[in-house]
Amino acid sequence: MLYKTDQENFWAGEFGLNYIERNNSEHLIHSKISMWTQMLRSTNNIHMIKELGCNIGLNLMALKRIKPKLELSGYEINEMAAKKAKELGIAKIIQGSILNQINGKKADLTFTTGVLIHINPKYLTNVYDNLVKGSKRYVLIAEYYNPAPVSVTYRGHKNRLFKRDFAGDLIENYGLNLVDYGFFYKRDNLIPQDDITWFLLEK
Repeated sequence: MLYKTDQENFWAGEFGLNYIERNNSEHLIHSKISMWTQMLRSTNNIHMIKELGCNIGLNLMALKRIKPKLELSGYEINEMAAKKAKELGIAKIIQGSILNQINGKKADLTFTTGVLIHINPKYLTNVYDNLVKGSKRYVLIAEYYNPAPVSVTYRGHKNRLFKRDFAGDLIENYGLNLVDYGFFYKRDNLIPQDDITWFLLEK
């Protein structure tokens, strides 16, 4: 299937398959459990969570281990990754592009981790809309941060990684309020998660 942007086709194809193999480990689950424990510290009454760009479901697995009663759902463009996430049996998984309008039941929290950085900047609003409209209360993003928009070569590929102030966009354009934020350092001995900055926002 061909998508509207080069970035979608990139992740739906062979590169997306290789990404699955690089990021499939129990060690990452433990790291993500620690990560999510921190990122959820300022939330209240979370019963349903929706992830945009869930890949094979590592974040969903971590969330389920932290709060087993959570109702989870995920959207993933890569067919094989979506299949693996569905096989976990812990979340409703839908295969498709998050650039398309997402309907359905609103979650208490919607989120992306390392996904907005790979979206064509011209279509970022599509994903922002899905994050905000799909949430009853909280939006959480964990991405590479940069004060101004910049394109970075990603594993030898140009126009595949874009840094910017994603949280600033959501605050300014959607009226969201900043609740909490933090940073995970790639050299952290306990929870190495690349250099990710996260923001918890509230409607």
